[in-house]
Amino acid sequence: MNINKKSLYIIVSVLICSVIMSLVDGVISPPYAYKSALKIILFLLIPLCYFLLWNDELSSLKKLFVPNKKDLKLALLLGLGVYAVVMAGYLLLGKFIDFSGIAASLTGGIGVNADNFVYVAIYISFVNSLLEEFFFRGFAFITLKKESGRIFAYIFSSALFALYHLGMTSGWFNPLIYILALLGLFVGGCIFNFLNEKCENIYPSWLVHMCANFAINTVGFIIFGIV
Repeated sequence: MNINKKSLYIIVSVLICSVIMSLVDGVISPPYAYKSALKIILFLLIPLCYFLLWNDELSSLKKLFVPNKKDLKLALLLGLGVYAVVMAGYLLLGKFIDFSGIAASLTGGIGVNADNFVYVAIYISFVNSLLEEFFFRGFAFITLKKESGRIFAYIFSSALFALYHLGMTSGWFNPLIYILALLGLFVGGCIFNFLNEKCENIYPSWLVHMCANFAINTVGFIIFGIV
């Protein structure tokens, strides 16, 4: 692992932003619009400041958003598989999860309900997933890997991706399911990194991430009685 000014900026900023968002989700629970605005500031503007501070990295920033058709085909197949696995998990493990409690935490905490869930689901699937992929894979993995080394970037970005979800999913599951979910998020983060590593853009993981969110939102539609 190498530590220099660039890697230190990435490590410290990703750690601070992830902890802040986890606390906002799990403790403060502001309305969803305010939380989303804060996430945009932390997950978009903080990384962009890095690329502005080091102009030699601007070409790397542009490369993060250049797609490769071959990589997208594989990612689409994997994404469809993820959708199927999540839905199968819902059918198999649904009895161990208090979905009424999840709905109550959403409606009472951040103001998400059956009336606005469609709009929230669209935002989560397309915008929020892109924001997270840019932050955790484009910034905390691909960019960090060049400065700190491959293994550390893999572990760090995946661990912070799981940490970020701590507050968001707090109280949703029993302890065993909760631990398994966090472990799954870490493994998922490693898989996302692997998908993006060769092409050095964020589109493969974004496509799979969208499919995972489609599945989660499908469960949300069921919880709220929309479908």
